[in-house]
Amino acid sequence: MENETTKRFRNPLEGLQGDKVIWMIALLLMLISIVTVFTSTPLLALQQNTTRFEIIREHLLIVGLGLLVIILLYNIKNIKFFKFVSKYGFALSLLLLLFVVFRIGGNSTMPIRAAEVNNSWRIIVLFGIQIHVYEIVKVAMVMYLAWAVNAMKDDDFHLLPWLHKLIPSWNWLDKTLTKKCFYIYLPILITSALMLDGGTSATALFMMMMFLILFVGGVDLKEIFGLIAIMALYVGLTLLIYKTTGFSIHERMHHVNIESRTGSTSAKLAKVMEANPQDRRAVIDDMKLEQPVGALLAIKEGGFFGKGIGRSNQKYKVAVIFEDYIFSFIVEETGWWGALIIIILYLSLLGRGAMVALRCDDYYAKFTMAGLILLISMQAFMHMAINVHLLPQTGQTLPMISHGASSFLCFCGAFGVILSISRQAQSKMLQDAQQAAPLIERDDEVKERMGDLDQLESL
Repeated sequence: MENETTKRFRNPLEGLQGDKVIWMIALLLMLISIVTVFTSTPLLALQQNTTRFEIIREHLLIVGLGLLVIILLYNIKNIKFFKFVSKYGFALSLLLLLFVVFRIGGNSTMPIRAAEVNNSWRIIVLFGIQIHVYEIVKVAMVMYLAWAVNAMKDDDFHLLPWLHKLIPSWNWLDKTLTKKCFYIYLPILITSALMLDGGTSATALFMMMMFLILFVGGVDLKEIFGLIAIMALYVGLTLLIYKTTGFSIHERMHHVNIESRTGSTSAKLAKVMEANPQDRRAVIDDMKLEQPVGALLAIKEGGFFGKGIGRSNQKYKVAVIFEDYIFSFIVEETGWWGALIIIILYLSLLGRGAMVALRCDDYYAKFTMAGLILLISMQAFMHMAINVHLLPQTGQTLPMISHGASSFLCFCGAFGVILSISRQAQSKMLQDAQQAAPLIERDDEVKERMGDLDQLESL
């Protein structure tokens, strides 16, 4: 008979608790990331005066650290820990965003400073390590919203009730709408307004995620539309001030021109395709928006079957193909077959996560699971839509695949929380199954009753 160690060696997932499908998806995405980062970074190696083997060595360390993060969070069995941490998600987001909005330490040699990337201030350099603030903010805000919506359901707030005791005449502090505005809507609006300084399209995508998560959480649709109207009014007034006075509240407001950029890139791709293959690089070099054009060209040249692993041409030309345009790179090398595998993985994650969320009897766990699954899958499909030019061009990485330490680790953290919740949901299901009456009687019970029947017939 096989012992437990032999069984685990033959099936490494045998000893893991939680949803094994989600485990498999996380591990497959990590393996795909290792291959794609190695084959897509020759230009990065040249820019950093290093080799792809050095880059992949660093990436393997990040993947290993990410797996450790997943395992550590997965082993946290008390949902109250995540609930406690989630309470401070907005405070963390606010602190990080204010740090980059006010350019603290920018253009200096301080060990901790805000820094600019791709003409926008959205990263913090911590002792030489780049931390992408927006990736942390997205995960932190999803978990904060889970706490806030759960606290709203249980009426488990402390600050506003404390203020109401200090000023009893302010009865509006005790209203349900006041609590929603203070704990849910205002944090979303403040976070979005601060993110607007780093990119309008990235902010729009962030708000879309937040609204969808609120909708899934059962928040009134009319209130969500009201929130959208307030943010639209703010953006509209900001644009009006910029157009009429030239004064820009947000430095990147002059980049808001989605239609013209979209049409421009499509027209440029057509112009590139009309040129002879040997002349296409020269045509692209004379244009603006080289990265979107190169990404579309990678998809066009990849076709149905792809060029083959390691045979991409655009990896030498598109500056951040290993981050913002990794999906285009995958299509170029593996064709739509490779793209289909990626799509199936994220769709499977979305479906499986929904199944696990339905099993959760704790409202916070249910909302956190749904929110994080939506965040990962939505960002993945937004990344793909941007790469194929269905959405405005903005920096959106492909979760768990794109190169980038802080982004990769943030999504590993999200997977760790998801797996921990799925583990608890699975434990609850096993307890319920053990407590439930058996559908089929056991053999010993059947034999005992048959013996009673024989005695009755012998009378």
